[in-house]
Amino acid sequence: MKAIEVRKDIYWVGAIDWKLRNFHGYLTQRGSTYNAYLIIDEKITLIDTVKGCLTKELIDRISDVIDLKKIDYVVSNHVEMDHSGAMPEIMDMIPNATVLTSVAGEKEHRLIYKKDWKFQAVKSGDIVNIGKRNLHFVMTPMVHWPDNMVTYCPEEKILFSNDAFGQHIASSERFDSEYPVETIMEEAKKYYANIVLPYSNQVIGVMEIVRSLDLEMICPSHGIIWKNHIPSILDMYEKWSSNKTDKKAIIVYDTMWHSTEIIANTIKDAFEAKGYNYYIFDLKDTHISDIMGHIIEAEYICIGSPTLNKGIIPTVASFLTYLQGLAPKGRKAILFGSYGWAQANMKVLERYMEESNIEVVSKYNINFIPSQDQLDTILNDVKEKI
Repeated sequence: MKAIEVRKDIYWVGAIDWKLRNFHGYLTQRGSTYNAYLIIDEKITLIDTVKGCLTKELIDRISDVIDLKKIDYVVSNHVEMDHSGAMPEIMDMIPNATVLTSVAGEKEHRLIYKKDWKFQAVKSGDIVNIGKRNLHFVMTPMVHWPDNMVTYCPEEKILFSNDAFGQHIASSERFDSEYPVETIMEEAKKYYANIVLPYSNQVIGVMEIVRSLDLEMICPSHGIIWKNHIPSILDMYEKWSSNKTDKKAIIVYDTMWHSTEIIANTIKDAFEAKGYNYYIFDLKDTHISDIMGHIIEAEYICIGSPTLNKGIIPTVASFLTYLQGLAPKGRKAILFGSYGWAQANMKVLERYMEESNIEVVSKYNINFIPSQDQLDTILNDVKEKI
């Protein structure tokens, strides 16, 4: 396993997870990387580790550059186990090394690993000199755990950005100049929508700090390193964190005997007539995490389900639970469905919207199979209200 030099005496020593396809219920069809970085200076510093099952890759790549036992500092920007899983084995090999982490990070390390390592808690504004370079620390709590922080090296103009600006991409290419930028952006958007979106208010504050830095490289904890397209990813993070939407509608449904599907297509026709971009998803065929990558930019979220027993179809309930947790702000909803002898579906859909603070602008519930007159009424009403 070879290290990759990203800047003179700074190496990528992470691990590539080619097989990863699911990350807490978020589909990762392109796999992922767990990025760790090694800085060779008077004080040799390792920034983050990797998922525990890939510890050998980390050790091999470090050993390609130096004797691992020479490491003086381990910076732990985030304690989640895809970043810290290798810590127990690494720290057994370097018991005198100092772990630089946040106050919350120290607490979480002790709770998770039950180890009394040599911790040095840092806070925003703290600087640790490692020789020719200095490491500046900025706390970024709840982006997306309480312990989160980022590390900036002004001498190299590099931000080690933790989960921010990351993407789940398994690749032997390391830089945005080597990999199709459209794919990187697509995966960065999906990552934001499925991981970071609930913490957008905190991201706004972090972006103010990031914009103040002189940056030539952003080294995230997952995916591709940013060099050539830094302005683009910063602009997109500002858009996503501000919850700015496009003229776009997402129509999500499941159906039993096609009545709800017919209504979904009628609503789609209304948005098309009004000049909206739209996407329509049957939840039997599309994973909820892929839909979130579209919802992040959508003004309207249209959700449909027939009544099933005393509620809604489980795929729709799963989607709404997932959506509720990710908490997009400022969206408008259209609810629709069909029923036989009980209108339980609409009550459930409305409850989810109320709990999610999403404004319902219209709702349509048809008994059994919609007639053409009913569909025409839905079409005209949606066109009038959007």
